[in-house]
Amino acid sequence: MVGLGGILGAIIIGGLAGWVASMIMKTDQSMGIFMNIVVGIIGAVIGNLLLPMLGISGTEGFTLWSFVVALIGAIILLFIVKLFTGRKTAA
Repeated sequence: MVGLGGILGAIIIGGLAGWVASMIMKTDQSMGIFMNIVVGIIGAVIGNLLLPMLGISGTEGFTLWSFVVALIGAIILLFIVKLFTGRKTAA
């Protein structure tokens, strides 16, 4: 069972990773804080699913490695979303 610290850590890491990924992928203008958190948490799941395929163990806890994994996963997620929605240019 995940305690409050684990959930809070996931929200903090997810929010930061989603925010940084949205700046890298240039989607920051269209995303709010809630979507940044969601993208970061889903990115962490994606990253942790892909790691074993590369022979790297998963992450646990509130570490810099957890942030890096979530960031990579969030960038992958935003890249896929951009593929299906098309590039939106600023007016």
